[in-house]
Parts: sequence; structure tokens; C-alpha cells
Amino acid sequence: MSTTTVPGVVEIKAFVPAKDFALSQAFYQDLGFTLASNEDGIAYFFCGGSSFLLQDFYLQSHAENFMMHLLVDDALAWWARVQAQRLTERYAVQTTPPAERPWGMVDFTLTDPSGVLWRIAHNIPRRD
Repeated sequence: MSTTTVPGVVEIKAFVPAKDFALSQAFYQDLGFTLASNEDGIAYFFCGGSSFLLQDFYLQSHAENFMMHLLVDDALAWWARVQAQRLTERYAVQTTPPAERPWGMVDFTLTDPSGVLWRIAHNIPRRD
């Protein structure tokens, strides 16, 4: 094991692809993220202490194999927001309803307008 000290990390963000940049920006704002900046084809979104960069770049095979995991306090409240905002109807996206997972989470899935899969989850005690 190395004894070298690793410099501190401040943040890590993913670059999420967007087929229709404007549509994806609207989707993420309706989902509950705040658009902090939008310059040169990169839109910075955040919610609480989590953030990502939406990029005006699309390659179908990349987008459809890209996944984000959002750990939240209450996945059921996020599910209720998805339903209240009618995201599946308004953006022609897919969802799966919340379910308890054997790895100790309740989560649901949501695809964005470009095909990126999001798992939105909260932790629960594991049942062993």
C-alpha cells in the first residue's frame, strides 16, 4: 500500500450527453435541478450538494449506455415529483416504479430525453 499522500478532491462531475440540448435542459429543471450556468454547449446543473454537466453532444451508443445514480433522502418524494410533473408524458421518457432492492435501497429508474438512465434511490436497512 502506498504511503504517498493524495491531494484533496473538491468535486467530481459527469458530462451527461444531450441529443436535444434545449429539451434536456428543460427536463432537468422540471425534474428539480437548478441551472447554474450555460455557456459554449455545457450547462451546469445542481441540486443540493450534487451536480453534473449537461453537454450539447450526442452519440446514441454512448447515451444509451450511460447511467447516473442519484442518492437522495427520499426516493418516493422524487417519484412523486416525476409523476406530478408528468415527465413521462411531456418528455416521452421511460420510468420504472420504486422498488425495494436487495442491496439496501429503494429506487426507481428514469431515462432522460437522450436515453441516459438515472437510478434515483435512498438507503434502507439491508435484509440479510
